[in-house]
Amino acid sequence: MQRNATLLAVVCACFSMSLVSQARAAAFALHEQGVSGLGNAYAGAAAVAEDATTVWWNPAGMARLGSGKHFAAAGAYIMPSTKFNNGASQTAALSNPAFNGTGGDAGNASFVPSFFFAMDVAPAWNVGLGVTVPFGLATEYDANWIGRFQGIKSEVKTLNINPALSYKVSDRVSLGGGINYQQGNIDLVSAVNYSAIAFAAGGAPLVGAIGGPGVEGQNTIQIEGYAWGWNAGALFNVLPATRVGMHYRSSLDYDFSGHTDFSNRPAALAGGLPDSDVKLGLKTPDSAAVSVVHEVGPSLQLLADATWTHWSQIRQLPLVRTSGSQTGATLDTLTFNFRDVWRFSAGANYRLNSATVLKFGIASDKSPVPDASMRSVRLPDEDRTWLSFGAAFQLGPKSKLDAGYSYIKVKDADINNNQAATGRGVVNGTYEAKIHILGLQYQHTF
Repeated sequence: MQRNATLLAVVCACFSMSLVSQARAAAFALHEQGVSGLGNAYAGAAAVAEDATTVWWNPAGMARLGSGKHFAAAGAYIMPSTKFNNGASQTAALSNPAFNGTGGDAGNASFVPSFFFAMDVAPAWNVGLGVTVPFGLATEYDANWIGRFQGIKSEVKTLNINPALSYKVSDRVSLGGGINYQQGNIDLVSAVNYSAIAFAAGGAPLVGAIGGPGVEGQNTIQIEGYAWGWNAGALFNVLPATRVGMHYRSSLDYDFSGHTDFSNRPAALAGGLPDSDVKLGLKTPDSAAVSVVHEVGPSLQLLADATWTHWSQIRQLPLVRTSGSQTGATLDTLTFNFRDVWRFSAGANYRLNSATVLKFGIASDKSPVPDASMRSVRLPDEDRTWLSFGAAFQLGPKSKLDAGYSYIKVKDADINNNQAATGRGVVNGTYEAKIHILGLQYQHTF
């Protein structure tokens, strides 16, 4: 017990240094929970139950792992590219017209770790633990780009701890479930058009008093919170060569709190635009998945998956001040108006020999962003197509190494985000994005 507690502390410390990544599933969800499924584009994830990563994908699958203690540690290195091509963008009123760049490449390479453990505790019972990063987002533009008033830097960081339990009802049916404790941090940076704010407050005299047009600064928002949720699944051996897995993961209800501050703020605006504490409520989407695995023969396994995600829960997120003279006032509202989406995937595993399995997969991952007017510079998301391959190598009787690669082509994303009325200009153009993912996972059975 003491050794296990020490190991968990070390794993959590490692996660605290690596919790953010460019989102690699629809919106700001991350699909890289373990790497053994990466080569299949995570097709069949709720039914394959090949290692301890099933704690996340479907805890009922722990019943298939056999006796002993199963440990898996994985890491995915994600290399995104997100570039904006300007169309008919309009600089914000009274802003510096020389600041009109396209922002550079807003994608940043990052490492996403995950850790899993499962063991049997009785003939029909298994317990497990998963430590993962289920949500993440990182976009960062040049500070002087044309859309700076709508966003410069955005980060979403999470850490999820998921203890789970499974019960083998019979040789054909197993059930599983777990609870989830999740920590989250959100950091947002955007430019502030002080000249436009001054004009709205007092007209030309106040603009002159703060130094004329083109007076800008930055607003930084840093908030954090935690939430609880649950997940449950079932695994059925419907035929001798076919099994079906079903898995549901609940929503988590966050109450974020933190602070906002303004840089380079003219003294004449300090009273109307103060630093303060803030709060934000966020309900993450719940999801439901159905997976199928079919053994064609001793060398070939086919996999498929359909996952529904309830993104429409995220529509408008008001940031509300909680301290100072403007307590209760809304500082800003993050508008998404997401829609529910499906992700479909298919894959195959081919046993090359007794020690090597080759993996292949494709996936279609729909974006919850409804149209160009709702697309945000913080999340310029569009539909994604996954092309994946990988291999599993049996290193010994009790150890296995998985390697995977995915290329994700993101559909060109048109944007026409008009915030001219609030002094933030119009961002109009097209985003081009692509992602490369490399992953490794080591599993050992004790």
